[in-house]
Amino acid sequence: MADLRSLIIVLGDQLDLDAVAFDGFDAALDSVWMAEVAEESTHVWSSKPRTVMFLAAMRHFALALKAAGRPLQYARLDAPGNRGGLGAQLQADIERLRPARLIMTAPGDWRVLQTIKAVAEANAMPLDIREDRHFFVSVTEFLAHAKDRKSLRMEYFYREQRKRHDILMEDGKPTGGKWNFDADNREAFGAAGPGLLPPRSTFEPDAMTRDVISLVDVRFAAHPGRLDSFAWPVTRAQALQSLQDFIAHRLPLFGRYQDAMWPGDPWLYHAHLSAALNLKLLNPREVVAAAVAAYDAGHAALASVEGFIRQILGWREYVRGIYWTQMPGYRERNALDAHEDLPAWYWTGSTDMACLHDALEQTLTHGYANHIQRLMVTGLYALMLGVQPEQVHAWYLAMYVDAVEWVELPNTLGMSQYADGGVMGSKPYIATGKYIQRMSPHCKGCRYDPAQRSGDSACPFTTLYWDFLMRHESTLAKNPRMALQVKNVARLSDGQKQAVVERAAAIRRGEIGVAQHE
Repeated sequence: MADLRSLIIVLGDQLDLDAVAFDGFDAALDSVWMAEVAEESTHVWSSKPRTVMFLAAMRHFALALKAAGRPLQYARLDAPGNRGGLGAQLQADIERLRPARLIMTAPGDWRVLQTIKAVAEANAMPLDIREDRHFFVSVTEFLAHAKDRKSLRMEYFYREQRKRHDILMEDGKPTGGKWNFDADNREAFGAAGPGLLPPRSTFEPDAMTRDVISLVDVRFAAHPGRLDSFAWPVTRAQALQSLQDFIAHRLPLFGRYQDAMWPGDPWLYHAHLSAALNLKLLNPREVVAAAVAAYDAGHAALASVEGFIRQILGWREYVRGIYWTQMPGYRERNALDAHEDLPAWYWTGSTDMACLHDALEQTLTHGYANHIQRLMVTGLYALMLGVQPEQVHAWYLAMYVDAVEWVELPNTLGMSQYADGGVMGSKPYIATGKYIQRMSPHCKGCRYDPAQRSGDSACPFTTLYWDFLMRHESTLAKNPRMALQVKNVARLSDGQKQAVVERAAAIRRGEIGVAQHE
């Protein structure tokens, strides 16, 4: 006879007391299971900020579970006998606790799902996997949306969800007469810069988080990243404070400057809520409701509020649907046949390209970069360099505090690297260094000239842009959205083309772009 009726599995990105896995929970019959294991920081070379984010949030959630009167089995990373992997730790605890069944909210990682299924099967134990109600859209509902569609464009999905959930709608039509105010949300700061910015919402690490920081600094000493400025929200209360701070101080200008960058200032008007959302410390419904309330109160303009809601109700839900309907094969897709290695300086920041150095230093320091830095700086460079998509994916999953595979993989492989061949995006997002010059002042302090495609001072972004067009000319010429860019290749002489090819080859050999002290 089993000692326990149910063992409720709670993963590091499921820190929600109201999760579906707790439905029917009985403290007299059931227990919660959580485990810190080294495998989750080593299957990709997880940065120190990312590992601390997960472990600190998990330990604080354990306190919340105990306060709620829910019995808990918790395996600490530094506990004697820790088995090192989720599957091995779960197996050991099943043998010790002898539950009659396992219950969990559907995980956010295909690998983890297969691991837990295998343990349950090996023990002939029932495993109840429940649809995660954290999201606006279930996987089943996304499948229904996708059925019989030739393409899965986010815009149409987003409009469906606006209607379905009656968000920013009036009499069946979108508030303001348009679904999308993206054209109003592309401003740069200009030569004067952003001026006085609202401070980021920060949280001084308490004793528990400091213990985690010390543990990670020792246990994962060789891993990338720094922890001296760790200040992310790791509790539900802190996450709510972050949300309130964003709505009050940064949402009004979020839209206008959501694509802007400024050297040395990582926070700007961005929300910084994705980690709290992805660990389930915040619910997307309360986040969207707070933004709508700000618009209704006249606190924030429609363009900002719509742009923010589109990221959550639209993009976030859409990429999850893509992930779970395209896996497991999605991860191996490589439509552009890219096979270069990711430059080693992505892990260290040791590059003399100003925009990349700034984005990488920021990433190493905070485990954070805004979406435009990810798509149009680090991602753009890897795409045009021709890096194998799975290496790019592993880097993004490792480096960012908000990285859970369901959201990171489609954003990286589909949106950023176009490795899915157009499942998510209608064209590759490519640009010369002139784009970065338009959206930031990085180029002023850089040794490379974004206007030059060849020669000693040519910007590697600009060189690789033309090289990319030439390498994929026949494929891209078939894409209506790329036809004009491809036609520009014909304007180059044979000598100009050869100069681009030669400089691109030197970039790939690591002769250009590496910081001089290396």
